[in-house]
Amino acid sequence: MNITEFIENFAAQFDDTDEALFTPETKFKQLDEWSSLTALSVIAMVDDEYDVIIKGNDIINSETIKDLYDVIEKQL
Repeated sequence: MNITEFIENFAAQFDDTDEALFTPETKFKQLDEWSSLTALSVIAMVDDEYDVIIKGNDIINSETIKDLYDVIEKQL
């Protein structure tokens, strides 16, 4: 897994948000499209793509996409 691939997979969980807005520094919870449903989609994507189980607290405690990436990478 690398950060670029993760960002692409993360961005795929959003239907209406421009992919250009997704960078390691993106504060994803501030995106207009972010919702609890999107959070569940991200959790499912991480499980499917990386075989890693993350919890709601992992998302709550992550501010940026890079923060969440680091949580996942530690479990690989």
